[in-house]
Amino acid sequence: MQNITESLPLAGHCTMRVGGIARRGCFPDTEEDLCKAISECRMESSRYAVIGNASNCIFPDTGYDGTVIFTTEIRGIRIDGTLLSASCGEKLSAVARAARDASLSGLEFAYGIPGTVGGAVYMNAGAYGGEIKDCLSTVKVLDGNGEISVLPVQELELSYRKSIFMKRELIILEASFELTRGDKDTISALMEDYTRRRSEKQPLDKPSCGSTFKRPEGNFAGALIEQCGLKGMRIGGASVSEKHAGFIINDGGATSSDITALIKAVQKKVFEETGVMLEPEIRIFE
Repeated sequence: MQNITESLPLAGHCTMRVGGIARRGCFPDTEEDLCKAISECRMESSRYAVIGNASNCIFPDTGYDGTVIFTTEIRGIRIDGTLLSASCGEKLSAVARAARDASLSGLEFAYGIPGTVGGAVYMNAGAYGGEIKDCLSTVKVLDGNGEISVLPVQELELSYRKSIFMKRELIILEASFELTRGDKDTISALMEDYTRRRSEKQPLDKPSCGSTFKRPEGNFAGALIEQCGLKGMRIGGASVSEKHAGFIINDGGATSSDITALIKAVQKKVFEETGVMLEPEIRIFE
């Protein structure tokens, strides 16, 4: 396996800045190296996790007894007409900028989302009324038998923060998006507006995983949490953001245990007062 780090501290590679030590960290810089790393883990029957920017992940304080494979060095964007293809480790914001520079519309909502293409497809990321599924065309995947294929969006079972990748052993290698011709200045203005709104409403100055909970049907997680008087609620170094109640932040020295305990406490209180059980949007490893 190439680009291996033994005993990798995960906190330095997670936007929440928590997590223990992984037995190994792997940083492939090509699609081929990624496939090779996965193949070696499978042959060794070794536990592994494929992660992008870890902007939506929390690893436990006890670490991860296996190999964490980070895809962030696997980058590349190609544009053919209105079809934009991007490698799994490419940052979403970079993809949105590339689309804008080519006067292609459809990915404006993704600008400012801190994840990678692979992570965004995995969870059908979205913001401001847009979702990955709205413009996704095909995804290149590695299956459990080591075979590479291209799947059309219709086979990916995409819905609100869900996909087939959560149920099957499929590794995302590349995604292609079918966009539409647009006016570059109009696209830029919309992206700038989203940036301004994020800055005004979200605690971007604190480590977090973005929105902690999925949006309950007919409501908003942040509104329910605020309604229950939970803004500022704290366990250890983790707290419910005063700026946006839908965010749990690392307010200084938080541990993974602090974060998960606060998530459970918020769920309990909101359920008791409203009857709504909030479902975490973040991916919590054990």
